[in-house]
Amino acid sequence: MKHRIVRLTWLTIVLGLIAPPLLAERNLIPSLEGIPDVCSERPNEPDWMENMALRDAYQRVLVQDIYRAQNMGRVVDTGSCDCATRFPTWDEAEVTFRENHADADRSDMLQASDIYNRRANELRSQAKAICEAAGNW
Repeated sequence: MKHRIVRLTWLTIVLGLIAPPLLAERNLIPSLEGIPDVCSERPNEPDWMENMALRDAYQRVLVQDIYRAQNMGRVVDTGSCDCATRFPTWDEAEVTFRENHADADRSDMLQASDIYNRRANELRSQAKAICEAAGNW
């Protein structure tokens, strides 16, 4: 009887530790539908970003933050949220990265990323209002 209680206790502990991750993994199954709700013809990231080594991912994040800040600014500045304005090519973000940040070290890139992210977040509510009115949010 004592062994049975000990086994049940261990079984309960093991299942308690294993079950939550197993349930969480079910929620991480990617959808096969990768088409965005708005502006489905968005340009892909440049190949060099998609093929970047994991250890250099902070560079990719910086370019993504530059892109987002520039696009939010463009929407607010023009008052337009057509797809070409909201999701243009990555050219301008790449140029900004190469001219201002490509030679920076990891720490400086992370700081720059934070600045661009803050800028995008400052503009987000204004851009959202413009884009919602256009049906592109």
